Amino acid sequence: MANPVLNLIIGSYTTNGTEGIYVYRFNTENGELSYLNRTAVGIDNPTYLCVAANNRFIYSVNEVGVNSTGGISAFSFDPVDGTIHLLNTQPSGPGPCYISVDKAQKHVFAANYEGGSVYAFPINTDGSLGKAKQIIQLKGSGPDSGRQEKSHVHIAMLSPDENHLLYTDLGDDTLHVYRYNPNHSNILTPLTPSATALPPGDGPRHVAFTPNHKYLYLVSEMGGNVFAYDYNNGQPQHIQTISMLAEGFDGEISGGDIHISPNGRFVYASNRGDANEIIVFKINPLDGKLTLVQRQSSGGKEPRNFVIDPAGNYLLVANQKENKVVVFTIDAETGALLPTPIAIEIDSPSCLKFTPIN
Repeated sequence: MANPVLNLIIGSYTTNGTEGIYVYRFNTENGELSYLNRTAVGIDNPTYLCVAANNRFIYSVNEVGVNSTGGISAFSFDPVDGTIHLLNTQPSGPGPCYISVDKAQKHVFAANYEGGSVYAFPINTDGSLGKAKQIIQLKGSGPDSGRQEKSHVHIAMLSPDENHLLYTDLGDDTLHVYRYNPNHSNILTPLTPSATALPPGDGPRHVAFTPNHKYLYLVSEMGGNVFAYDYNNGQPQHIQTISMLAEGFDGEISGGDIHISPNGRFVYASNRGDANEIIVFKINPLDGKLTLVQRQSSGGKEPRNFVIDPAGNYLLVANQKENKVVVFTIDAETGALLPTPIAIEIDSPSCLKFTPIN
C-alpha cells in the first residue's frame, strides 16, 4: 500500500530573518499538515524551488536585487527525516524567480526576472552546480513603461517530453520555445520561429501542460487572462483567451500561478492583487477550450503559488502576504474547491512542492 503521507517543501522570503525553506508532512487521507524540519543555511530568499527526480536534491533561486546579482543554490535532501544541507551556490542574473531541473539531472534552468535572462547550469555528480553553461539574454520591451521597460523572464521550464525549454518574457509579451539537447555544446537552440506573441501589455507569467501534453495554458500577470494553446510540438497554436476577472472588476490585476489537475480535466489559476482568488476552469477534451467553473477566495492575500497533490484531491495555496498556507479539497466531479479549516503559518510563503517519502 502506498504511503499516504508526502513531504511538502516550502520556499519563502527571508526578509524578516526567517530560515527560508521548511519541510512539512502532508497526510493525503485527511489533508492535515505537521511540521518536520526547517533549514537555516544563510541564503537569501529561496522563493522558488525544484526537486530532482531522485528526490535527493533541491535547487532554489536566491531572489535578490535589481542592482545585485542573484544566485542559484543546490542542497542535499533526505526525504525520510527532512534534513536539507547546502551544497553550493552559483551566481545568476539579477532577480532570479523560477528554477527547474531535467529528469536526467544534467542541468538546472533559472529565469532571471530583473536580469531578463535564462541561465543553464550543469549539475555535478554530487548534486552541486557548476558555473553557468549557457546564457540567453533578452532585450525586449513593451507598452507599459512602468512594468515593461525591459525584458523580464518569468519561467524557464522544460516541456513534458523535455525536447523543449519554454520561457516567458513579461517585458515584451512573448512566449519562447527552444530546443533542448543536453549533450550538445549549446544545449539550448531556438526553434524557427521561437517566439509566440501575446497581446501588448498582457505580461505572460507561468504555463502548464495537460497530462497528455497536447494543450498548453498560460496565465498573464498584467492582463489577468488565461491563454489556451495546442502545443503542436513547440509551435503553439492559439485556441482561446479567457479572462480570470469577475464582470465589472476594476481593482489591481496580478495573475500568478497556473496548474492542471492530474486527471487533465481542470485548469486552476491564481489572481493576486485585489482579487486574491483561485479561478477554476473546465477543459473541453475535444478542443482544449475552457469554461468557468468557480472563483474561490484563496483564504488569504497574494496567492503567489499553489500546488495540487498527485491524486488530485487537495490544492494548497501559499498566501504570501497573509503568511499562511491554506488547504482546500477538490471535488472530483466538478473540479470546484472546497475550503477546509486546515492552515499553517509561514512567513512570506512563495513556493510549494510535494515529494514522496523514500
